[in-house]
Amino acid sequence: QLVESGGGMVQPGGSLRLSCKASGFAFSSTDMSWVRRAPGKGPEWVSRIKAGGATTYTAESVKGRFTISRDNAKNTLYLQMDSLKPEDTAVYYCASEDLGISGRGTQVAVSS
Repeated sequence: QLVESGGGMVQPGGSLRLSCKASGFAFSSTDMSWVRRAPGKGPEWVSRIKAGGATTYTAESVKGRFTISRDNAKNTLYLQMDSLKPEDTAVYYCASEDLGISGRGTQVAVSS
């Protein structure tokens, strides 16, 4: 099971930190990702982190602004989002592409 939290409404230029608590599988052995879906659009991959946490991949659209990380001792995945833009407005999901699972999402709205 994956449960996201930390979403909310923020002004452009602001920051949010999303969390995803994992349970029921070997989190520390599983690569994890963040994916988002903006209103009226299809899913967009945001970032991925390898199981050990040392290697990450980030979409060009958020590179330099978003940082993925994980705490395997806490079975928790994070997404630090800085310099937020209105186009970052979306529902954000954590997911394991390898296991084919995702959470229910957390809403992020960026607006003045």
